[in-house]
This record gives sequence, structure tokens and C-alpha cells, in this order.
Amino acid sequence: MTSFDRDAILARLAALRAADAPTHGGHVLSYVYDSGIAELDELAAAAVRLVQPVNGLDPTTFTSVAVMEREVLGFARELLHGGDEVVGSVTSGGTESCLLAVKTAREAWRAAGGAGRPRIVAPVTVHAAFHKAAEYFGLDLDLVPVDARTGRLDAERLVERLVPDVALAVVSAPSYPYGSLDPVEEVAAACDEAGVDLHVDACFGGWILPFWREADGSALPPWDFRVPGVTSVSADVHKFGYAPKGASVLLQRGRDRQRLQYFATTGWPGYPVVNPTLLGSKSAGALAASWAIIQALGARGFAELADSCLRATRALGDIVGDIEGLRVVGEPTGPLLAVTADDSVAAERRVDPHRWADRARRRGWHLQLQPGLTQSDGTRLPRTTHLTITPVTHDRVDELEAALRASADDVRGEPPADGAALRAALPPLAASALDSDTAAGVLRAAGIAGDGPGLPDEQAPLLALIEALPRPVTERLLVELLARIVEPG
Repeated sequence: MTSFDRDAILARLAALRAADAPTHGGHVLSYVYDSGIAELDELAAAAVRLVQPVNGLDPTTFTSVAVMEREVLGFARELLHGGDEVVGSVTSGGTESCLLAVKTAREAWRAAGGAGRPRIVAPVTVHAAFHKAAEYFGLDLDLVPVDARTGRLDAERLVERLVPDVALAVVSAPSYPYGSLDPVEEVAAACDEAGVDLHVDACFGGWILPFWREADGSALPPWDFRVPGVTSVSADVHKFGYAPKGASVLLQRGRDRQRLQYFATTGWPGYPVVNPTLLGSKSAGALAASWAIIQALGARGFAELADSCLRATRALGDIVGDIEGLRVVGEPTGPLLAVTADDSVAAERRVDPHRWADRARRRGWHLQLQPGLTQSDGTRLPRTTHLTITPVTHDRVDELEAALRASADDVRGEPPADGAALRAALPPLAASALDSDTAAGVLRAAGIAGDGPGLPDEQAPLLALIEALPRPVTERLLVELLARIVEPG
């Protein structure tokens, strides 16, 4: 057997991890979901280790996979008020859940006589996973503008687009960019009447909105399987289910409909292939961790963690509202805030949210920058900074408040990064002309590293450039940026 130095290997890994943003402690307000319970993390790690050699491809060989998946799905079904007709799958994450929801709807639409190229109708705030699904599965994505100030969807604007070539409508519970809870009941009623499938993307909220309350203490309006006309719901266990990446559930109403999600073939000389998900061979680790966490917490434990998130979200909303020059977009439902410049005050008193986020990062707090976007009706969604609140945030509110206030003071009155000026400094660009070397040169010319790891310390100029350049060019440049980060030297 080849010998190796275990300690040296792990020491190198530890050194690499030391350069990462912190995954615990609440200083990263996106991407990671920290329960704050060390014992829960240890339980999840032990569960992953127990199933490390297992191949989740075949639950008939590894029967533990079938038991764990059945019990995770059963808990999720009860949480989301599904009846016996609701069945589903555990997937590798929200993107896979959304892809499979679209694939199922496309097959159901074809089976019902649909011909040609179908459409997905969704608000512009729908997760980017549906852009990917439309591209992968050959559908057109018809995006409905939302209110530019609040981020809310007017149900009628979506309903009027429910025509026979629509295979799927999608609403969010809540939307990731702004935390708006889409009008599920109104859209579902219209979809039911029109015979259009409706997916509720609750990847963000599915494991916490069941325990959420309005500001006055009242329950949220129904948004899950309580609503007739909802045909599928996605909910990520690796978000507010506190499981390690990647674990999500996709629940579908109706066994026959859900079977359209599957891929099966006996058309080759190997073993029969029957896959409910996009992956074939797959780790059972995230599934086992999800199962173990559900066993440990139960509904009561999830409710207690949700209450911590709710109290921290309310507190941070009040804090942002008290910082001159900033405002929260709309009235978010769930543990997130989108913060933008307050245009009701004079320009010299406004705070650009991207410069604010850059200064907060210097103080050790990682907020997520979101670019502005012009909608199809010509209205402009503002540039924002996104904050995801987790259970550990509650005990960090005071120090986070100090950082947010000081960062706002640093940049109040400072103009936003000038995307137009950045664009003017670059040569004329067309996505079709950007081969890898040319794209890397453009990134360097723009002050964004085209080689080596990481992004610039100040991300506001990068986001301004994203807003200013044509989408195909921006997307090609970002592909080059991310690709070069992981390429061997």
C-alpha cells in the first residue's frame, strides 16, 4: 500500500480552509446557514461518515437510503401540508429540484397534447435556476415585471400570460432577491382554471416559513399544498434545515405526474438505469445528515430556531430603517433583507448599498451584492445588498449593528461606482468575439483579476460593470473569471 502523511495532508487542507470566509458565527450573511448548535454539526458529520461508502444510486442494494429518504420526505410532506397524494425525491440542492420540476411539467404538458416549444411564466425575481432549466430543457422563460420599489408581484400580470403554450408557472416563497412572498393563492386559482402546472419555489423558505408569522403575529397566507392548484414545491434542507450541502426536497402532487420526473432505460447491455434525479451515482451523505438533523430537532426544534431568526430579522429591519440613506426593499417575508439606497433623502445623504457592503466586508461581515436590473417594461429594479439571517445572528445583532452603522457613515454621500465610465474605458465588446484570452484581457483591463483566485477587495465596481455591459458580454466575462479561478496553473 502506498504510504502517505495523513497529518501533512490535513494540515494543508486546514491552511486552505483558513483562507475561506467563516462558515460559523454569523459573519457571512449568505451561502451558509448556521444553526449555532455545535452538537447538531457533529451529529451531521457523524451521519455523513457512517454512509461515506454508500452509493445512493440504488436504494434496493443500500436499503438505508430508501428508509432515510422516505422519512425525510414524510417529514417535509407534513411540514408543507401535503396529503397522501404528495410524493417526492431528495435531490442534491435547490437547482436540481427546480430543474426536475420544470422537466416534469414539460413532460406533463406534452402528454396533455402540447406541441412546439413550451414556456415557463414567472416573476423576474424567480431564482436563476429556472433560467438554467429553460436553457437545458428547451423552454422559453417569460419573465413578469414586479413592482420596482417593493419587489412584489401583481398576480394579474402573471395570470394574463397563462395561455396554452405555458407548461409551468412559478412563484416563490419567498423570492431570494427581496424576500417577497408571491401571491400563491391568486396565481394557483388561475392556473387551476387554465390547466397550467404551478411550482412554488420554497427552496429558501420551505423549512422556515411554516413557523413564520406576520409582523402583527398572524399566520402567513397559505402558500404550500394547502392551496389547490399547487402541483409541486421545492424546499432546501441545506438552508433552514441546517443540513450540509447539498440536500433539497422536491414534492409533487400526484404519483402519475411525479413519475414523469424519472429517467429510465433498459436500452443498453448494462444494469437497468432508473433515476428519479439528474444524478446517477451519488453520495448519501447529505441525505443521512438531513435525516439525522430531523430526528434530532423535530418540528419543535425547527420552530425554536425559526423564532430566533424572526426576532433577529425584525431587529435588523429596524436598524436598517434607522440608518440614514438606506431602506429595506418592500416588506420581506422570512429571514432576509434586501437593502438599497433611500432615494427619499438628498443625494449627499444617501448610502450606496454596494459601497456599504464593501466597507462592511473590511470589518469582517460578508454581505451579498445584487446588481440593479432593467425589466421588460422599462422599469428599473435598484441595486441592493442582500442579508440572510440565521439563528446565530440573534446573538450578533449588536456587533453587526455597529458594523452596519459605521460602514454607512464611511460612504454616505459617496456616489455609486460609475459603470458607464468603466464600460467606456474598455474596447467595444461582443460576446461572440470573446475567446478565453481576450476575455481574460478585458477582465484585467477592468481591474478584475483574470488569473488567480478571488475577486477584488472592492466589489462595487464589478457590480457596476455588470449593470452597464450587455448581458451576453457580462455573462461571458463572468464565465471566464470563475473558470480561471479553478484552472491549474
